[in-house]
Amino acid sequence: MSEIARRHLLLTGAAAALLPAAVQAATAIPGPAGASSIRDMLVINALGGLGNPNVKPADGASRAEKLRIDQRALDDARRSGLHVVNSTIGWVAGPGEPFEFSVRETASTLLQIRNQPRDLSLILTAGDIERARAEGKIGIIMGFQNATMFGKDASRVDLFADMGVRVMQLTYNLQNDLGSGSLMPEDQGLTPFGREVMARIEANKVMVDLSHSNRQTCLDAIKAATRPLSVNHTGCRAITDLGRNKTDAEMRGIADKGGFVGIYFMPFLAKGRIATADDVATHIMHAVKVAGEDHIGIGTDGYVTSYDDMDAYMEELRKENEQRVKLGIAAAGESATTTPFIMDLRGPGQFQKLADLLLAKGLKTGQVEKILGRNFLRFARDVWG
Repeated sequence: MSEIARRHLLLTGAAAALLPAAVQAATAIPGPAGASSIRDMLVINALGGLGNPNVKPADGASRAEKLRIDQRALDDARRSGLHVVNSTIGWVAGPGEPFEFSVRETASTLLQIRNQPRDLSLILTAGDIERARAEGKIGIIMGFQNATMFGKDASRVDLFADMGVRVMQLTYNLQNDLGSGSLMPEDQGLTPFGREVMARIEANKVMVDLSHSNRQTCLDAIKAATRPLSVNHTGCRAITDLGRNKTDAEMRGIADKGGFVGIYFMPFLAKGRIATADDVATHIMHAVKVAGEDHIGIGTDGYVTSYDDMDAYMEELRKENEQRVKLGIAAAGESATTTPFIMDLRGPGQFQKLADLLLAKGLKTGQVEKILGRNFLRFARDVWG
């Protein structure tokens, strides 16, 4: 997870924060209909968020008001072509007792979806994805980006699966009881408890997500897996050698198990310079070459709705980065002046622009359709049913 606003809420103890408040900044408009139009394509963001980062809850606002996704966020998501998003809930880092925090936030997410039935739909199965699209709703997948909330009790997986959590990431950037995150030494792998939890996740037909894991933990998990598994938001280390990106061996291993790899819209796609939209397309093209066109998608790690006041946001980013450094969770490639999104791939036109870039690099329309959503839907069928 690297959604700045969500991190800020976690770090300041605002447990009422519900969905990731990733930051984007732009006013791009989807392109016209035509050969490259995504208008009729299924668009699934394997890791992102749904919200308006410009809106701060008023003092004294009710819980329902704090949780409500406003009309601009919904309109921007629909204009972008987005149908379904995996939204991070639960404890990731910072204050709060992980288990209690995660139970409360999972319950709050369910309440939010129930309170906005015309616009939102809870995704539990692959069929729910297609149903949400047909009904004109935005589908919400509830997902974790850490497993610390399980404590030392693997049976807690059952509890959260029963509550509707459908993606469980084993580690964040640091070490936990399951394995090692991307900031830890590369030779530290999956623990015995991590294997026990993985088996429990698979038994519940929930997605095992290896985003943020280090190389050995990822490879160990691939070897231990009996079902398809995923890395929902990453880049390619062969192109940009940073710990948050996955090696070719990891991506091939995921594909060989029938899994899914989502490429993010993040600064980790370039080193020593600002990443661009072309970098996103380049990483996707490499991932397709390595893992195959049936296993690659997108996990932007961001919102569709843009920040309106970038000056104010940059000050927020500075404070956020300072807190992440203090907690020891800042990854190489993060900084107080590097936005955690791609400046020329943001706003409601982001998915259309990416489609056009991929077509320009030689992909066919059917391949682009797979990457924007069909591959994740296939993966969801195989894991959830």
